[in-house]
Amino acid sequence: MPISLNRRRILKGTGIATAFAATGRPMLALAVALEYGPAPGVAQLDSNENPYGPSPRALDALVSAGKRGAYYIGDSAPRLRAMIAERHDVTPDHVLLSAGSSHALTFLALAALQEGEIVAPDLFFEPTVRMALRQGGGKLVRTEMTGDLAIDLDAIEAAVTQSTSLVHVVNPNNPTGLLLDPVPLEAFCRRLAPRTTVLLDEAYNEITDDPEANSMVHLVREGLDVVVARTFSKIYGMAGLRVGYLIAPPERIEAISPFSLGGYTLGKVGVAAAVACYDDFAFLEYSKRKIVEARDMMTAALDANGLRALPTAANFLFVDLGALNAEAFRRAMAKRNVLIRGIYRDYANFSRVSMGFIHDVEKYVAALPAVLDELGA
Repeated sequence: MPISLNRRRILKGTGIATAFAATGRPMLALAVALEYGPAPGVAQLDSNENPYGPSPRALDALVSAGKRGAYYIGDSAPRLRAMIAERHDVTPDHVLLSAGSSHALTFLALAALQEGEIVAPDLFFEPTVRMALRQGGGKLVRTEMTGDLAIDLDAIEAAVTQSTSLVHVVNPNNPTGLLLDPVPLEAFCRRLAPRTTVLLDEAYNEITDDPEANSMVHLVREGLDVVVARTFSKIYGMAGLRVGYLIAPPERIEAISPFSLGGYTLGKVGVAAAVACYDDFAFLEYSKRKIVEARDMMTAALDANGLRALPTAANFLFVDLGALNAEAFRRAMAKRNVLIRGIYRDYANFSRVSMGFIHDVEKYVAALPAVLDELGA
C-alpha cells in the first residue's frame, strides 16, 4: 500500500504544527523559535556542561566555517591534530579526532572487545562501553569501589587476566568527581601497560588544580600502551559541537581507525571552533573560576542543609543524600525547574548535580530546603 505523506501530517501533534496553523509560515521560518539549550527558567544541571562556552574565538570560527558548510571538513582536522600533537610533544599519528570523545571511546571499546574483556570500576562513565557491547558483544568486568567510592586501583589490577584487552579508568571519575593521586596511578599504568591497554579518560582534566601533573599523557610519549581521552565538551563549553580526541601510540590509533569512518564523523564547524579556541587560555581560566565559584556556593548550601558531597575535581558534585532516594530527589527538583541526575546503578542515595550559570546554581540552592522538607528529610 503506498504511503502518503504531506507536510501537515508530519507536523501533526507537534508544537510546530500548532504554530504553523496559527501563522501559516513555512516550517523553516519557524526554526528560529527552536530552543538550542534549556528553556527559559530551567536550570539544566544534569549533563556536566559548561554554559560559559563556546569562547568568542570559537563563535567567530563557527560563523566563518558555517558559510563554507557545503564542503567537507578539509584541512581543519589535520590542523587540529597538529596543534594537539605539538602541545603534548607527540606526532599527529598519535592523535585520533572524533565527534566528541564518546565516539573515540566507543571505537576503542569495540576494538578491545574483538580481543578480550574490558575491566573497569563499578562506577565510571560507561555509555561508550555499553554501546560497544551492544554492537559487538563481549564482556565488561566490574571491580568494587573503595569504601569512600574512589576507584580501587588494586582491585582493578587483581581483576586483570590474560583475557583482559582494556582497562578503563576515568580521572577525575564520573559520576563521583574524585581524582586519583597521580603517583600511584602512574605506577599502576606502568605495571599494567605491558599486559594490556590502559585507558585514562581525562574529560575533566583541565578543570583540576594541576592538569599537567594529573595527566598520564607523558606515558604515551614514552611508548607505553596507554590511551588518553580528552574532549572539547567540558572546559571549552562545546558539548553540542562534538569534538574530542584520543592520544595513543600510533599502532593503537591504527587499530582503532577501522571503526572510526575517518573524518566523516567530524563536523566542520565544531573542528573550526576547536582550532580557534584550543589556545584560548584566558577563556579556560575564566571558565574554571566560574566553575569553582559555583562549586563553593553549592557546597556551602549542602552543608547548611545537613548534606555533604564527595570531594570533587570536576564541574559536578556527587551528593550523599543520606536516607533519601536520588530519583525522588531528582523528581522534586524537576518540579521546581531544576534538572539534575537520578540514581546511578544501585547507588540509590547519591545524586549528581553539575555546575551551570551562577543564577542556575542559585535556583538549586533556593530549591534545596523545600525539596528536603517535601521528602521528609
